[in-house]
Amino acid sequence: MAHYLLAYIGGEHPTSPSEQQKHFEKYTEWLTSLSESILVPTLPLKDTVTVNPDGTFTQGTTTAMSGYTILDLASMDEALDAAKSCPFLEIGGTLEVSELMQMPTS
Repeated sequence: MAHYLLAYIGGEHPTSPSEQQKHFEKYTEWLTSLSESILVPTLPLKDTVTVNPDGTFTQGTTTAMSGYTILDLASMDEALDAAKSCPFLEIGGTLEVSELMQMPTS
C-alpha cells in the first residue's frame, strides 16, 4: 500500500445554506465510501503565510490550495478513481493527486 495526497485546488463555495448542506452530505457519503483507506480526513486550510526565498513573508497562498486528504491505497489508479468521485469536483474545484514518498527515519 502507498499513501496518496489529494490536494484540493480552487472551487466555489455553495451559495445557499441548502446547497451547503447538500454538498456536505455528498462529501460525507464520499468519505464514508473511503473510510478504510483514510489516513487523514479532509482538512481545510485556514490562514496561509508564504515564506519567500529571501526570508520575507507574504500573506496568502501562491496556489489556490484549500485543503487535503491523505489516503492509503494500493495504486495511483485507485487514488485517481477516488479523486474522480469526489464531490469537490462538482463545485468547480480540481484535485491534484500525488503519491507520498516514504522517507527513512533515523
